[in-house]
Amino acid sequence: MKLHDLVPNPGSKKNRKRVGRGISAGQGKTAGRGTKGQGARSGEGGKIYRQGGNLPFYRRLPFMRGQGFTPLSRVEYNEVNLDQLTESFQAGAEVSPETLASARLLRDPRNPVAILGRGDVSVALKVRAHRVTAGAKAKIEKAGGTVELIG
Repeated sequence: MKLHDLVPNPGSKKNRKRVGRGISAGQGKTAGRGTKGQGARSGEGGKIYRQGGNLPFYRRLPFMRGQGFTPLSRVEYNEVNLDQLTESFQAGAEVSPETLASARLLRDPRNPVAILGRGDVSVALKVRAHRVTAGAKAKIEKAGGTVELIG
């Protein structure tokens, strides 16, 4: 294949229609704009609020107050509860973001991990996470496990 063999796919390129170039071209005189009226004129086509008797666009939208904005600095955590840990890990196992991801307990492995205190821990676990609630930490240590926070 050489440079002169390169052509666009058939039908992907279409010639621009040149309007207003005489009656024999088929798009002469009014050039596809009809006769008179707002659409035939040059310039802006009117504001979006003006809709010729219809309910204006802005008033058709639902009225929602106080939606605010999403902060750019917000951190979304993968929340894992203690009852999920007891189902998935044996005694003495290390619970870290990597092991939780391999156990398919994380929604998005790129986000940090927070351990929450729902349920009970019956086995000693070595927990390494970005955040651990006070209740979860107390339950893990009561079962003989350890808690380490990742920076």
